Amino acid sequence: MIRQSIAAILLVWALGFLWFAMALPQPAGEERTDVVIVPTGSAGRIPHGLEVLEQGLAREMLVTGVDREVKPNEFAAEFGVSAKRMKCCVTLGFAAEDTSGNAEETAAWVRDRKVRSLRLVTADWHMRRTATELARKLPADVVVVRDAVPSRPSLGLLFLEYHKFLASSVRALFGF
Repeated sequence: MIRQSIAAILLVWALGFLWFAMALPQPAGEERTDVVIVPTGSAGRIPHGLEVLEQGLAREMLVTGVDREVKPNEFAAEFGVSAKRMKCCVTLGFAAEDTSGNAEETAAWVRDRKVRSLRLVTADWHMRRTATELARKLPADVVVVRDAVPSRPSLGLLFLEYHKFLASSVRALFGF
């Protein structure tokens, strides 16, 4: 009985990992949202968030988890953002240090602005955990559009992220 239970658990784990690795989230379509949220991290996230702004698919952007050493003018120079765009439309969030912190920082920013919809931009391999953490912190009536940035994650990164996703899902399920 114990062997069968262990075998069943391992099979569910393995099938879950296969799903996680093979069916990575995809980019969103042309849906308009109030804001775009970009957690810092892997390449392509911030440029994609800025592209969303340029296309008029959102009116403001929060970049959450920015290193405290980064100055707004340095950010603007690195990503080619005009002073006007920085002033009106880009907020750099310095409070978060991890994915859970990104969710907390985002939820507070969203509540302050009375946001009804947001576009979450992060790497495809990071999307599920980020969305899970965010769902725990956001008001229930906020619509989240998932907009994954395609990448080529290593098997090791997927293995690590799958386990982080499982832990995040358990926390969400049991409310801790």
